[in-house]
Amino acid sequence: MSAPSDPATAAGQAPAPAAASAASSSSGLTFKLHPLVIVNVSDHHTRVKAQAACSGDSSSSSGAAAAQPPRVFGCVIGVQRGRTVEIFNSFELVLDPVSGTLDRAFLEKKQELYKKVFPDFYVLGWYSTGSDVQDTDMQIHKALMDVNESPVYLLLNPAINLSQKDLPVTIYESELHVIDGSPQLIFVRSNYTIETVEAERISVDHVAHLKPSDGGSAATQLAAHLTGIHSAIKMLNSRVRVIHQYLVAMQKGDIPVDNSLLRQVSSLVRRLPAMESQKFQDDFLMEYNDTLLMTYLAMFTNCSSTMNELVEKINTSYERPATRRGGRGAFM
Repeated sequence: MSAPSDPATAAGQAPAPAAASAASSSSGLTFKLHPLVIVNVSDHHTRVKAQAACSGDSSSSSGAAAAQPPRVFGCVIGVQRGRTVEIFNSFELVLDPVSGTLDRAFLEKKQELYKKVFPDFYVLGWYSTGSDVQDTDMQIHKALMDVNESPVYLLLNPAINLSQKDLPVTIYESELHVIDGSPQLIFVRSNYTIETVEAERISVDHVAHLKPSDGGSAATQLAAHLTGIHSAIKMLNSRVRVIHQYLVAMQKGDIPVDNSLLRQVSSLVRRLPAMESQKFQDDFLMEYNDTLLMTYLAMFTNCSSTMNELVEKINTSYERPATRRGGRGAFM
């Protein structure tokens, strides 16, 4: 494990090579990221931030440290098949806040536990949070090279940016570049795609529909639901517009005719219901009336059941024993 450099020495040098992370990777690897990793990193950051806020409220000396959320660190695990790297899961790491070194015993223990459950997974790299790569990140990166000779670095930006449409996740690789006549490791960006399985899609959908922790009302949840529907309709509208513009350009002769693509568009259009036809209106009204009829029948059945229960309770409450209506019991 490499020890962190002296801050005084680092202050007098040029910016660390980790800062030069704008270049793109040339390794040719394909990265596939599963949503579980993003959920784990976000949950890790939220827990640490909440704990820091609680400790900041109890101590008056927190000051500016409470305003800056603490960074979290962990390992990402998965498999590599040829030139495809698939990141499935992650676990947390313990970092010494003073020396900035990793707890090797904790890392090895976690590796051993995960190997028992997921024997095909191994450590692919590590993750952290922040808006950009920092100078100390390369030290942690080098410390993990004895576990994986070419680890990946996943960076999650926890800052909320409403104008950003992409995921605030960046994957970096390390490459050896010659800078000022000396070879140095720098971080370079890598492209990735989101890969999901059925279980992850169900889990992510469940998390997306959870009630807000701040006690949001039903109106807030409805607004969020309608916002999602609006975004989906807007996306569908933009894609339909692209197809329409392509067909118009093909009709004018601006682009060559592609019969294969025309067949796909024709098949897509035929799947859509004919909204203006009389048959569609009749079928829609019939199904709508059947649904209303089933709803009314269910309501009437529920009311009848409730009424029967009420009548039985009244009869039980006001029923008198037969022995009190004449006979021997009256003389006694």
